[in-house]
Amino acid sequence: MTAESAETAMASSLGTHRYPVAPGCELNVRSGPGTGYSIVDVLPLGATVPINCQTPGTRVTGPYGTSTIWDNIGNGRFVADAYVKTGSDGYVAPRCG
Repeated sequence: MTAESAETAMASSLGTHRYPVAPGCELNVRSGPGTGYSIVDVLPLGATVPINCQTPGTRVTGPYGTSTIWDNIGNGRFVADAYVKTGSDGYVAPRCG
């Protein structure tokens, strides 16, 4: 089982909502909430992500506006919220602790 399919299975079992990545975008997954953190993965076109929690970080402009919100999608895995269709310009999940 791949890490992504394990995350999908865990999200399904927990009833976690998944959010789509902007169409036509391969999204960098970083080790922390900002562009200065290393890229640990790249999500493919058509990916969806769970949002475990959200935290402020580097300001990023993407298809869904400009935001400092970063989404934690797994242990040590963050994506810029400006590339995730959450339906909100604000926080949609608890703040990361």
